[in-house]
Amino acid sequence: MQKHVKYIGLTTMNKTTENLVEDIYNLVSTKEAPKGVDLEAAIESFGENIKDLMRKEFSREKSNDKRTLRMSNIGRKDRYLWNVVHNSNTKEELRPHTYIKFMYGHVVEELLLFLTKAAGHKVTDEQKRVEVNGVQGSMDCKIDGVLTDVKSTSSFGFKKFKDGSLAYDDPFGYIGQIKGYAHAEKVTEYGWLAIDKSNGHITYLKYDEKDPNNFYKDVLSYDAGERIDYIKTVVASSEPPERCHEDVPEGKSGNRKLHVECSYCPYKTICWPKLRAFSYSKGPVFLTEVVKEPNVPEIPLQEVT
Repeated sequence: MQKHVKYIGLTTMNKTTENLVEDIYNLVSTKEAPKGVDLEAAIESFGENIKDLMRKEFSREKSNDKRTLRMSNIGRKDRYLWNVVHNSNTKEELRPHTYIKFMYGHVVEELLLFLTKAAGHKVTDEQKRVEVNGVQGSMDCKIDGVLTDVKSTSSFGFKKFKDGSLAYDDPFGYIGQIKGYAHAEKVTEYGWLAIDKSNGHITYLKYDEKDPNNFYKDVLSYDAGERIDYIKTVVASSEPPERCHEDVPEGKSGNRKLHVECSYCPYKTICWPKLRAFSYSKGPVFLTEVVKEPNVPEIPLQEVT
């Protein structure tokens, strides 16, 4: 378990998540931390967290059995979670560059938390362990009292945090994940501190389930505890639920391909055992049905990057 310094320094009045991004930008522009912030202690904490992260990544005591429901995956679709429990030991292996991409993302997220502290905002409850109906997880933190997940994203994914549309386009189950933490903490307000790891842009997206004017009420209205109980029933079945998405046409050839969300799934060959991959100029395309052989090279599935 990571050891974290809960909070470094003192906040000034009116430090909230609403002005967090502005304060971080001001910090990196001026290189001056607000009065009362122990910058050296924040730097030491950042260094210790990075060391803990690397120890965790390269621990020899890791279990190879990943067939568990966790708060971090509970927001995923039913078929995905059924596969987690029944097929995790036979899923696609991650390529080395993918591991590096994930590690880089974790490092960037630690950097973002350091900047938050150095900008004078209050960070508490880092990696606090919680449990809901037998499903465990570790929340990222609370920032200025608001339950917060820290995310490093692509430029495409960043847009959903920037414009608030995550509620209606959440393929990785971020909402289900944070609602689980919120259920354990008995709060209805939570948010995401997100960074575009390609260009350094930062944003903070906050949802408040009790806000009568929120546009996402229909998406967030479910009870996280009830959702977890339902999923436990789903994964206990020997029969898989329906696929997360059906395949879609690939142009006018009669061929059919994976839904874009399924193309990133490590269980795609389990759901689609006859899957084939082809190297198009736009990137690899996974065909579920080939009526007309594509006039592009076929790629062995295990070599798709």
